[in-house]
Amino acid sequence: MAATDIARQVGEGCRTVPLAGHVGFDSLPDQLVNKSVSQGFCFNILCVGETGLGKSTLMDTLFNTKFEGEPATHTQPGVQLRSNTYDLQESNVGLKLTIVSTVGFGDQINKEDSYKPIVEFIDAQFEAYLQEELKIRRVLHTYHDSRIHACLYFIAPTGHSLKSLDLVTMKKLDSKVNIIPIIAKSDAISKSELTKFKIKITSELVSNGVQIYQFPTDDESVAEINGTMNAHLPFAVIGSTEELKIGNKMMKARQYPWGTVQVENEAHCDFVKLREMLIRVNMEDLREQTHTRHYELYRRCKLEEMGFKDTDPDSKPFSLQETYEAKRNEFLGELQKKEEEMRQMFVQRVKEKEAELKEAEKELHEKFDRLKKLHQDEKKKLEDKKKSLDDEVNAFKQRKTAAELLQSQGSQAGGSQTLKRDKEKKNSYCFTVNSAVCCMLHETQGPVIHGCVLNSIPRYSWTGLHLAFYAKIPSLTDSFPLECQAAGLPIPAMYSKPHFFLSSATCSCLVLPLALTMTSSLPPPPLKLFFRDHLFSNHTGKPGHAKGPCLLEKGK
Repeated sequence: MAATDIARQVGEGCRTVPLAGHVGFDSLPDQLVNKSVSQGFCFNILCVGETGLGKSTLMDTLFNTKFEGEPATHTQPGVQLRSNTYDLQESNVGLKLTIVSTVGFGDQINKEDSYKPIVEFIDAQFEAYLQEELKIRRVLHTYHDSRIHACLYFIAPTGHSLKSLDLVTMKKLDSKVNIIPIIAKSDAISKSELTKFKIKITSELVSNGVQIYQFPTDDESVAEINGTMNAHLPFAVIGSTEELKIGNKMMKARQYPWGTVQVENEAHCDFVKLREMLIRVNMEDLREQTHTRHYELYRRCKLEEMGFKDTDPDSKPFSLQETYEAKRNEFLGELQKKEEEMRQMFVQRVKEKEAELKEAEKELHEKFDRLKKLHQDEKKKLEDKKKSLDDEVNAFKQRKTAAELLQSQGSQAGGSQTLKRDKEKKNSYCFTVNSAVCCMLHETQGPVIHGCVLNSIPRYSWTGLHLAFYAKIPSLTDSFPLECQAAGLPIPAMYSKPHFFLSSATCSCLVLPLALTMTSSLPPPPLKLFFRDHLFSNHTGKPGHAKGPCLLEKGK
């Protein structure tokens, strides 16, 4: 017999019997209260709204304290959720309060996906709690429950209607969290506008199918007050941490030039109603609704995705073990199917790769054959060229041998002419006077000066040149007369000795073609040549120095 059948029979056979005296189990509520007080409570609030609507200020006002936190800016690239947990103590009751704020909500140009980070955060808290429940060894009594119990949705006091961003976001959140809409900074619009704005908001929420949190009316102790407060939704609130003296009391208020708005005055705003409904009356109901409604919905959907069901097609209850075995077999079947598909895909890819490699190998062989043939052709061309060069070298050597043979024969025939030239060379003379070079040749008529080269010094400016040539014979007392023939050069008659005169010449090299012939027929004696330039002067006007005689030596 199944355990569910036994439990059904036990419930059906339950009877009510009277007690004869006091037993004591009426103290169970006191025991539960004492245990809950000792363990403490946790409460998590999510504040959703655009930047600058006073979310942080309202939280400080609601719990009558100053929570630490940095003010948000309008420059966030996306929506970020910032969570802060605080330990509060009132009388002997401890409360672990977690406040989650949406930083950057509504500040982007494209607001289409602004709700997604909020939904993902709420689902992440549900998933964490579910994973803790599914553990073999659970510690739920010490586990910090981070599931969102209440969502205060801040509406901008425009006085017209809800923004599309507000409607879309609340529609995505209504199945995951308890939404309590509030109009922030309600002192920005008049009373009449505020009344119309509340009616407009309620109408839009109903027409768009947005389900907000309704305070419970099933408990007789709070049914009346909760029914009344449901009619005041959404609450129009004002937050302030400043205390002003009004009458004889210090009260939280906001000071304006036209007057003072009191936060806790129900004629000015609905802050007191919000505090009563959220904290003092329905906090435990919000916690219970989160666990029994929203979390159970998430848990059911998640388990169904995993393949778990309550009943089979025959409406019989499923056991957890049977469900697990069925899911395991299903998973193994899918795994084997995927493994077979991957194996076939692997074989197919291997075949394709083999075909590609074979094709590449074929291309490489063809390329190798082409390169081999090209190499053989180049090698044959080089061998032919080498053979041609060897033939040319051999022909050149043959021609060289024939030329050397002819040269040796010619040198033997011209030996007599060489001896004659050497004999004539012994009678030649060479001498140098300063920069003048002369060559004397022995002929039958006597020595002849047939060339004279004079190199001037560049820094001198030649103004005139007087040359006198005569020959001295040591064995005689007088000089032999010389005949001077100068091509195109005048010979002045004032000089008794053979000479010639070269007028104005300014150059670096003078070539004087001369032909001087001795009148005597005697053999040529040793000669002295006197070279004078007493008419030469430099650019300063001073006469130059005479150059001494130079003895002619026999040429070699």
